[in-house]
Parts: sequence; structure tokens; C-alpha cells
Amino acid sequence: MSLLSNYLSQDQFCVLFEYLTPSQSRFPVKAQLAGFPVCVTLADRVHSDNDAAPLEISKLYPENVEKLIHYSGKGRDIEDFVQFLHQAKSQGQGNLLLLTGDKLKNHQFGDDGAPRTRYLESINAVMEAKRHGGFYIGVALNPFKYTESEKEAQYLKLHKKIKAGADYVITQLGYDLSALQEAQDFLKRNQYSQKMLACVMPLTLERAQFILKKKVAGIVIHPHLVSVLKQEKKEGNESHVYKRCALQILICKHLGFSGVHLSACHKPEEQELLERYIEEYRNLDLPACMSLWNTLWKTQTGKEFIPPEVNNQAKPFPAKNILKYKYLSFIHGAFFESKVSKSIGKIVFKSLLWKAPLVSKFILKAELLAKHIAVACESCGQCRLADTLYVCPETCPKGLANGPCGGTHLDRCEFGDRECIHSVKVRLAETVNQTHVLKENLIPAVPIEVRGTSSWQNWFDADTKEFSKAP
Repeated sequence: MSLLSNYLSQDQFCVLFEYLTPSQSRFPVKAQLAGFPVCVTLADRVHSDNDAAPLEISKLYPENVEKLIHYSGKGRDIEDFVQFLHQAKSQGQGNLLLLTGDKLKNHQFGDDGAPRTRYLESINAVMEAKRHGGFYIGVALNPFKYTESEKEAQYLKLHKKIKAGADYVITQLGYDLSALQEAQDFLKRNQYSQKMLACVMPLTLERAQFILKKKVAGIVIHPHLVSVLKQEKKEGNESHVYKRCALQILICKHLGFSGVHLSACHKPEEQELLERYIEEYRNLDLPACMSLWNTLWKTQTGKEFIPPEVNNQAKPFPAKNILKYKYLSFIHGAFFESKVSKSIGKIVFKSLLWKAPLVSKFILKAELLAKHIAVACESCGQCRLADTLYVCPETCPKGLANGPCGGTHLDRCEFGDRECIHSVKVRLAETVNQTHVLKENLIPAVPIEVRGTSSWQNWFDADTKEFSKAP
């Protein structure tokens, strides 16, 4: 059992210091911060698509330093992850944080003949790591979502991550304490035993401006926060940055979090300042911490932490989309799920005729013609429509089937050019009473070798049945 798993299982509040890239200076790693045990957590390709692998960087730290290795699925396949697991085991690294990841800087949409960038979903990575065994597995949650469908999609996916085998949860970076409280309430309400840590960061004016300028996916910085930071810099009160970070750490402890994932606090002088304020505020109860937090942020309503453009008015779901769902659901049940259709299909596709290259090509073309107009099919070979309420996961730029990434903003995709399909699925599921499908069905990854083949043929062919969940 790792030290990290011991800390969390024994309710020992801990601090995970995040380090990003190999270019960052190597500072001494503290054994504890204000009495809280410390681990090092190594991020995966945050600065650039070509950052050195966290497993390699972990070798630069002393063996006695407890480490948490991030693995981001962006630009990767399940086979890449299996190779990573073998390497992690060989190096004795058992603490993992498995992420789908934000979009690659050099994301390819499949235009101009270039292969489309694929993303290994965190749920599929969790399932594979669990199958291998010997790992302590963390997953992410972004609770800072401000439309009902967007928020519900995050929590439905968290149900799946826990069902897949996640041991603990780390939230996205954010400053809305009500959202963090809601995340803790979710675990309690559902009687989940998994522990949760909150991502925190000393928010300076420069960091806030960088996040806004670069449109860092999934992080909400309200204009009011920037205004406060500008005023503090003008008045020489920049120490308030570390006062607030210390308060947020203590508030998270009061709220029942098992620790914090601390970003952008690498220098010894920064850590000493933060430690001093933690010690200063340590004996404050939750109401006192909250009061001081709100005073330092100059908040009055609590809305100073949420996007100003939030509109909570419910969106009516288009009737044509409901009819489309019902029609495709009927077709699927009649032609692929019924005993008669399965029996006939297996008999038909047993013939060697269907193995002939020209015939296989004809079936693939026929399937593409039948499905592309209706659902934007891309011939993945492992059709998952029945598990995604007939909203094709290939219409997500990352190809995510099990639920959203953390980068959406008010139902808009991280890529900015469309409504997130997972918000669409949530609204549809609520309309047709199928929310349990999005909560319970774990959808396997599509192997590279299956892409470009017919899911119809794979569905009925016993030799490839292991690849197919739904036609």
C-alpha cells in the first residue's frame, strides 16, 4: 500500500505539490507543509504536447519522496496506456491520476489526409489499470459547471469513473466554494467511500490574466476576481494571494476533503509564506474562515465566483431529436437486439462470402451511407450508439463516449465550435427517461485495428464480437 493510499484511508489530510515540466527548476521537496504530509504530483504535457514523460521526470526526485504520476489520454490509444502501465510497474510507481486531458495544441481533425487525433478516455484507462492490478487510481471532476445539463454530465461521468474502479477523486482548479461543497455532498449522498482532494492555487494577477488570455479549459475566473487582484497589486497587498490560498486549504479540510492538489507553489519562499498563513488561521472554525475568505475577495452575493453570462433558463429539447431517438432505438431493437435478428445475422455472416475484401468494403460503404446522414457515422467499427442515446461519440472532437471532459463552458465544447454533445445527451436522457444509461453503461475503447471496419459485420461475427457493444 502506498503512502498516499495510507494518508487517504486514514483520513490524514495531505498536500500534493504539482510540478509541470522538466524545464522547471528542481526545488527541495518538503516532507510536510504546516504539519500536513506532502507528495509530489507530476503533470503530463501541460506546457506543450512534447513535454517529457512524468515517469521519466519522477526519476529526478529522491526515492523516498511519494509521487503521483499523471497520465493524459490526449493523442493516445489503449495500447499506449498498457505500455505505460508496464513501465510504471517496473519503476515501482503505483499512484496514478488518469485524465482524458485538454485538447492537444496540435490537434488534428482528420482533414487534408492527416489522421484524426484520438483521446483515450479516463474511464477506459481506469478499467485497464484495474484489470492489471496494483495501482492506486485517481480521476478528475470539474464541479465548476453552471448549467444543469453541463453539471449533470460531469456527475454522471463520475458515477461511471467510480464504477470503473477509481479509488479517489481530484477536482479541477476553482474558487467557488459552493461548488466544492456540492462535490463533497455528491459523495455523501451516494454513499461512496472514495476520498476527494481539491485543486488549489495561489491566484496572482499574472496567473489570472494568463488563464483568461490562454482560455485554459475548464477554469472559471470571474472579472470581479481580476479586479480585486489588480487593486491589491496597486496597493501592495499581494500577500493576500497566499492568505486566500491558506484559507481555501483550511476550508477544504473543514468541508471534508482529504487533501489538496497544490499548483504553482514551487519556490521555498512561496511555500514558507503559505505555511505561515496556514498556521495563523489553523484554529479558525469554518464560519470564521469563510468570513475572512469573503472579506479578502470582497464578495457580497457569492455570484462573484461564477461566470457572469450564466443563464439558468431551461432549454426545451427539440421534438425532432426526440423522434430521431425513438426511431433509431426502434431500429436497433428490431434489427440488432431481438433474438430473431441475432440468429439470422449470425447465420448470414458465417458465410465466407462476407470475408471477401470487396464484399466487406461494400458492407462498410452501405453502413456509412445508412448512418452518416443520420448520426455523422465515421465507421469506428464498434458502434456505441445504443449506449450514447444515438448521439454519435465521433461528433465529439475528442471522440469521447462515456461523458464529457472537464473543458466545457456553459454547455459549449472546449473547441468552441459546437454545443457539447454530452450536454445534449443529458437533456435528451431526462426527456426520454434514460438517464440511467448515461450513469451505468461503461463503454469500452475502440481498438485501432477495428476502426474502418463494419460494426454490422462485427456485431454478428462471433470472431469479433468482443469488439462490439452495439451496432
